[in-house]
Amino acid sequence: MRTVNAFAWLGCAALVLLSCSSAMGQTAPKRRAQQPKDFTEALKKMEELGHYKGTSVPGVDRTTLNNKVVVGYQGWHGAEGDGSGLTWRHYQLGGSFGPGNVCIDYWPDTSEFTDAEKFATPFKKADGSTAYVHSAFVPATVDRHFKWMKDYGIDAAFLQRFAHRLPFDPDILIHNNQVLSNVRAGANAHGRAWILMYDLSSVPADGLEGLKTDWKRLVDIMGVTKDPNDKAYLRHKGKPLVAVWGIGCVDEKDPKKRAFQLLDQGRFLAFLKNDPKYGGNTIMAGLPSGWRTLTRDAVNDPNLTTLINLYVDVISPWTPGRYRDLAGVTKHAETFWKPDMAWCIKEKKDYLPVVFPGFSWHNKKPDSPLDSIPRLGGAFLWHQFFELNKIGVKMVYTAMFDEMDEGTQIFKVDNDPPVGASPFLSYAPLPSDHYLWLVDQAGKGMFKGKPLSPTMPTR
Repeated sequence: MRTVNAFAWLGCAALVLLSCSSAMGQTAPKRRAQQPKDFTEALKKMEELGHYKGTSVPGVDRTTLNNKVVVGYQGWHGAEGDGSGLTWRHYQLGGSFGPGNVCIDYWPDTSEFTDAEKFATPFKKADGSTAYVHSAFVPATVDRHFKWMKDYGIDAAFLQRFAHRLPFDPDILIHNNQVLSNVRAGANAHGRAWILMYDLSSVPADGLEGLKTDWKRLVDIMGVTKDPNDKAYLRHKGKPLVAVWGIGCVDEKDPKKRAFQLLDQGRFLAFLKNDPKYGGNTIMAGLPSGWRTLTRDAVNDPNLTTLINLYVDVISPWTPGRYRDLAGVTKHAETFWKPDMAWCIKEKKDYLPVVFPGFSWHNKKPDSPLDSIPRLGGAFLWHQFFELNKIGVKMVYTAMFDEMDEGTQIFKVDNDPPVGASPFLSYAPLPSDHYLWLVDQAGKGMFKGKPLSPTMPTR
C-alpha cells in the first residue's frame, strides 16, 4: 500500500468518500461564508517578528525525538492589557470576566512573576487580595515557562497552533505569531526544543486550504524550519518535525462530518511532506485512540490507514479522557498501547503515546463535576508512565504544560486560588511544582537510566 502514488490515492479516496456520502444520503458540510478581513496589519507585524534574532544556548539534542519528554504548550491564555488588543483569552467564557464567568478550573501561580507579567483580575483571594493571571503574549512569561521546562527536565514543547479561526481572523494571527516568536526565543534561550503543531479541531475542509497559506507565510516570513539561527527547532529522521493533530477523529457533534474531511487532511499532509518548496518534513499525526482498529473515537474508514501509511512518520494517539482511574490505565495499556506499539514496530513507524495528569472543566462546562478525573496526588500520572515504561517506549508526550481549561496542566498553579462564585482546584497540600517534579522523575527513569518503580516516588 505504501507504494501507491500519493496523488493517485487521493483521487481514489475521493471516489470512495463520494460514494459513501451518496449511500448515506449526505452532502459534505459547508462553512458559512466568511466576511473578508484586512490582514495588512497582521502581516506587517509578522514581518517585524521575522526570523529568529537571538542566540541559542546548547542543551537537549535537537536532532531526534527519541528519548524525549515532550509537553504540549497551548499558549492561548491572554489578558486584557497584554498588548494583543484582545481580551481575556481562555479565561472567560463570554460576557464580563469575573466570578461566575471563567473557563479554568485551576489558577496560575504568578508568585515568581514580575509586575509587568501579572494582570489584575476581578477575582479575590480569601484574604481580600487581588488574584492575578498571566498572558502567553508576553515574551518574559513564555521565557519563564521554558526555564521551568529546563529546571524540570522537559526536553521539548509542541506549540499548539489552533487552526479553526487562523485563516479568517487577523487578530488571532497576530496573537499566534507573537506566541510562536516567544516560544522560539524561550526554547533557544534555555536549551530546549520546539515543534509546531497544527490543531485541526473544528476546522472545516475549506479551512485546510487556508492552513497551507499560513504555513507558507511561516516559512517565508518567519523562517520556521528553515532559519539557521533557530537552532531549537526539533528535527527527527533528518528532517524538521511538523505535527498535525486531529487526523481521522470523529466529530462528537456530527459523527459523519470528519469522514468528509479525511481526503482534505490527506492533501494537507501530502503538502507538508512532499511539496517541493514547503515540504520535506517528518510528519507526526495526532490520532484518535482507536486509529488502528478504526473504532471508538476514530472514523470507521480504511482510508485513514492508507493516509497513515503514506504520510505519517510518528503516531501519537490521544488519550485524555479515555481512562479515568488506575485500573483504566492498566486496561488501556493492554488494549491499546501494547498492540499499537507492536503495529508501529512492524510498520517502521515511531510511537509517541500521550499521558495526562487528570481532568476537570467544571467552570467551562458546569454539568461536568469538578475534578472529574482525579489526579490522586500524582499517582494517576505516574501509573501511566510506569505502564509505558514496561513496553519500552522511546518517547512520551505529556498533555499539557499550561492547559488550565481542561485541568490537564502540569505547570505551577496557585495553591491559594480565588474564592467566590467560581470553584477552583489546587495541588495542595502538595507544592505548586509537584507535577513538574514528577514528570522530571519519570523522564529520568524512562530515558536517563534511573529505575522507574511501580510506586510514585516521594520527594
